[in-house]
Amino acid sequence: MNQNKYKTDVIIIGAGPVGLFAVFELGLLDMKTHLVDILDKPGGQCAELYPEKPIYDIPAYPIISGQELTDRLMEQITPFEPTFHLQQMAEKLEKLENGNWQLTTDDKIVIEAPVIVIAAGGGSFVPKKPRIANLEDYEGTSVFYAVKKREDFRGKNILIAGGGDSALDWALNLQPLANSLALVHRRHEYRAAPDSVHKMRALVAEGKMKDYVGDIKELHGSNGQLEAVTLQKRGEESYMLACDTVLAFYGLTMKLGPLANFGLNLHENLIPVDTEKFETSEQGIFAIGDINTYPGKLKLILSGFHESALMAQQAFRYVYPDKKLRFQYTTSSTALQTKLGVKEESKGNLNEN
Repeated sequence: MNQNKYKTDVIIIGAGPVGLFAVFELGLLDMKTHLVDILDKPGGQCAELYPEKPIYDIPAYPIISGQELTDRLMEQITPFEPTFHLQQMAEKLEKLENGNWQLTTDDKIVIEAPVIVIAAGGGSFVPKKPRIANLEDYEGTSVFYAVKKREDFRGKNILIAGGGDSALDWALNLQPLANSLALVHRRHEYRAAPDSVHKMRALVAEGKMKDYVGDIKELHGSNGQLEAVTLQKRGEESYMLACDTVLAFYGLTMKLGPLANFGLNLHENLIPVDTEKFETSEQGIFAIGDINTYPGKLKLILSGFHESALMAQQAFRYVYPDKKLRFQYTTSSTALQTKLGVKEESKGNLNEN
């Protein structure tokens, strides 16, 4: 099979907490999963927007951070070996003659499966873009909003725009590879981790990189190749800075994006589902978590976990149409405990249905 083409049991769009827990519920029923997410790491909004923010309504955890919750979920699904396609947007979905669905990402990864699970939160995370004329002429060639391969930036004259963790992290990671590297932020203060800010300022003091206060106002170049930018600090004269690459980290916003073109019935940019299976208007496509809507819906991670469990029961029937679904408890089923790689004293089958 082509290295960019895959077949699996279930494709999950979104690798946030609900998508990750869906891997667990599906895995218990012997279903393999591939996850597609536009971010560069699992965890969704929890890990990207508030990794250190405390969450108080996760069962058994009086307090847990977004990153710790992600780490725990990743540990929980390790036995099921999910495949992640990160920094990819689910761009196209089509029904095949064999009844399966085929998903294509914006990076031309093609995945086939009988079941699609949309766990995309409020939609796909997309980068916030600066309001600069002709920006699209340079996108993907010399203006980027993410780093997929560090080596692509070796020997470049890089300008990184932004003041958060992503901007500082990539400044520190790319500085050894770059021919030159500069950081520009509208304020002298940064929102990143203090240790990262300290390391960045040490590099500036050593003359290994530069930092500027201001905004990018214009791009200069031709045929998509950047040659310089115009920077301006509020209340001061603008000036030119030579560079051939801009990495813009202005944060993320959520949009439904290509999901809106998947042929699903939508209600105010949410996907209506039933409350028995959490299936959409299309057979074999489910929506769980904040992306769905139904009477009484609560936008809680807890609700998404519940939806994942019920979704998996129906997904099994599509993946294994000739098998009988036997409900089991992890506390008493030796088969499930074997899948999870745990050893527990057998307690009989009193709780199995």
